[in-house]
Amino acid sequence: MSKYRIDESGEYIGYLENWLDHLHAGHISEIAKNPAACAVISVDMIKGFCSIGPLASPRVKAIIQPIVGLLNLTWGHGIRSIVFLQDTHEPDAVEFGSFPPHCMRGTEEAETVEEFKSLPFFNQIKIMEKNSISSGLHTGLNTWIADHSEVNTFFVVGDCTDLCTYQLAMHLRLDANARQLQRRVILPVDCVDTYDLTIKDAEKINAVPHPASFVHAVFLHNMLLNGIEIFSSIKK
Repeated sequence: MSKYRIDESGEYIGYLENWLDHLHAGHISEIAKNPAACAVISVDMIKGFCSIGPLASPRVKAIIQPIVGLLNLTWGHGIRSIVFLQDTHEPDAVEFGSFPPHCMRGTEEAETVEEFKSLPFFNQIKIMEKNSISSGLHTGLNTWIADHSEVNTFFVVGDCTDLCTYQLAMHLRLDANARQLQRRVILPVDCVDTYDLTIKDAEKINAVPHPASFVHAVFLHNMLLNGIEIFSSIKK
């Protein structure tokens, strides 16, 4: 018997399923009473995670339209602070020691998904490059936050729930905690997801297994524990 046996795993998984089943929608009219104080931050909604390349995932592709809906909703509500953080890796990125080479600068994989490019206000969205799963390290995000001190509510969307989305949401939350700032970090579940890699498939390519539904739920719950507000979706 393993000394790392997780005795409460079955009970906890049942709890997670019940928690997710009973999440409530948030309402833009209640959350964003002052649109000028709100921002939408999307992470890694690019072709290399949605449609082409070694890390493309149908689960991630499926959140494109919900995010488009949220962007249209927030824009219609008057929110004008929108930032897209996107993998734009150097050809020799150190991160490629953990993940297959992906989303390199100048390649189609690093391009914003077409559905976002088709938004009538796309040219008013700020796009920032990143070279790791962190949105807060060596990107323009911290400078942008400092320049937009009026923003105290952040809607976080994108992929992957347990990687770049988690790092982004936690950066926003912990930065506020450390600096004694009143800040809300909002995460709509229908606008985030992660990729799936079964144990069997992972063994074939000598990779790390990644059960999407499980890690998606666990990391959503972890973010809740850290003060991030989790909603099923955002409605009018």
